[in-house]
Amino acid sequence: MEMDSRQTLIIAILVLYLGRYINGRTRVLRDFNIPEPVTGGLLASLAFALVYTIGGIEVDFDMANRDMLLIVFFTTIGLSSRIDVLKEGGKSLLVLLFLAVGYLFLQNLVGIGIAVATGSPPATGVLTGSVSLSGGHGTAIAWAPVFGREYGIPFAMEIGLACATFGLIFGGIIGGPIARFLVWRHQLSPEQSGDLTVGFRYKEHEIIDVDGILKVLLVIAIAIGVGIHLNDLFSSWGLMLPDFVTCLFAGIILTNSLPRFLPRYQWPTGTRSLALVSDVSLGLFLAMSLMSLQLWVLAGLAGPMMLMLAAQVLLIILFSIFVVFRVLGANYDAAVICSGYSGLTLGATPTAIANMAAVTKSLGPSPRAFVVVPLVGAFFIDLSNAVVINLLLHVFG
Repeated sequence: MEMDSRQTLIIAILVLYLGRYINGRTRVLRDFNIPEPVTGGLLASLAFALVYTIGGIEVDFDMANRDMLLIVFFTTIGLSSRIDVLKEGGKSLLVLLFLAVGYLFLQNLVGIGIAVATGSPPATGVLTGSVSLSGGHGTAIAWAPVFGREYGIPFAMEIGLACATFGLIFGGIIGGPIARFLVWRHQLSPEQSGDLTVGFRYKEHEIIDVDGILKVLLVIAIAIGVGIHLNDLFSSWGLMLPDFVTCLFAGIILTNSLPRFLPRYQWPTGTRSLALVSDVSLGLFLAMSLMSLQLWVLAGLAGPMMLMLAAQVLLIILFSIFVVFRVLGANYDAAVICSGYSGLTLGATPTAIANMAAVTKSLGPSPRAFVVVPLVGAFFIDLSNAVVINLLLHVFG
């Protein structure tokens, strides 16, 4: 059953409403900061899996709007990033980057160890490690033919996509509870008050007028245009980057330059209108991503694969709590970053942002986290992951 872009959008909005309804009436989901799109998206994907299992009907969605929503979302993150916050987050960015690169090795070594212990080829541990988890669906699709052709792993594509799906689900589930535990255990509170980077706190309202929304849409459209031209420029230099990364950079450049030359123009950084657009685009993106998951593929994972994945979930929980949190200063920002980083290493950057958005809506803002995690996840991790994968395959392959 094919759903066009309009029908896909309608279902995604209904999925968001479903997640909001369930979270609003389930205290444990709110207390552990489970993102609303994750709740609604998983329930929807379960329903579609049931339709497939009982009736043999596979529902396919048109994801063109989802890709644009991803670009809009990362552009709003860039437009929300002030230079003073970037300076403050500089040390945290470098520290998290160092930890993230080290964790790529750890993630793969654990996978390789379990693969060898269960009699599987060592390369399987890499496939179910940073290829599928830190890399996500895109990296799994790109590398699967290599694992099948050069390392003799049957059904490498199916295994990679199933692991990436598993990671996306659990990445959106564990981030909130990790932050809640750290905040409760260490009695933490936000270091500063102010507006949220994404969305609004629960029960928080403010009038948003047409003029404010129009200014936000204008600035977003300009930033996306600059980002696309930046991507073309980098491509001509041989540096291939996703569009959303250059749009993120474009947003950072514009929001820290144009307001100085146009002091009378009310720039939308820090406004509720920008936070609203960011929240809506992220929510719809995640709703579309999760509701379209083919959960029945997970049923095809063999026992050793499930053991590897369970070990990876436990590993990132322990690494976030006992390493990332402490090295980053054991403060509120570190706790929020942990919620995002755990989602990043299992799922994807939007999952990480959704985790942090759910935490900050409940507990308070953390501007530094929304600068550090997207930059590490949207740019540095993919580059580092490619190097780590090639190195480990050369050693263990």
